[in-house]
Formats: sequence, structure tokens, C-alpha cells
Amino acid sequence: MSSARRPRGFTLLEVLIALVVLGVSLTALIHAASVSTRDFAGMRERTLAGWIAANVLTETRLKSNNPAPGRSDGRLRYAGRDWAWTLDVEPTTEEGISRLDVQVYADAERTDPVARLTGFTSRYLTP
Repeated sequence: MSSARRPRGFTLLEVLIALVVLGVSLTALIHAASVSTRDFAGMRERTLAGWIAANVLTETRLKSNNPAPGRSDGRLRYAGRDWAWTLDVEPTTEEGISRLDVQVYADAERTDPVARLTGFTSRYLTP
């Protein structure tokens, strides 16, 4: 009994199709990983800027419960990088209550704020 057996294995076409599928899959995975990394870096920057804004707001409230209206700014080094911030103090329609607007920038030119925070303080509050 002699039957002609065909050798087992993959044909060249099957191997090429498998390589194309693998290549497309790996490209999609690499793209997803790079997008995730970029999003994480942005989220980290916004989180740090938010903490700085909260610190500036809290320090302002602790120094004076009725700060003078106007703009102040500053720079600080936090988490291994330089940050800049501005604080705008404006009176409100309610006597003795001031609005505090903090903006935090990741660059020295202060072009686009990374974080903004608004708070209020009153001369009737005691720190």
C-alpha cells in the first residue's frame, strides 16, 4: 500500500500572510503604547500644576485673609522642573470677599496655562 503523502508544513503564502498579520498587530500595539505614554506624561504635568496652584492659593489665604487686589507672580522648582505661576486678586460684589485666580505655566514665556484654579477668601475668616 503506497499512498502518496503530501509533506506536512506551511506553504510560503501561509507564512507570508501570517507575517503580515503579525506586523499589523505589532504596529497597532506600538501605536497604542506610545499614545498611552504621551497621555500619562500630560496627566502627570496637569496633576503637578494643579498641586502648585492649590499651594499658591493656600499660601495666599494663610498670609492674609484679605489680600490687596492686583496681580502677583512667581517661579519655583517642583518635581525636578521649573514652573511659573500668576495670581490675580479681584474684589467681588460682596464686601470683604476676594476672588483668587491662579494660573500655572510649564514654560517661562507663560503662553498656555497647564492648570487654573479659582478660590475665594474673606476678611471675616481667620487662618
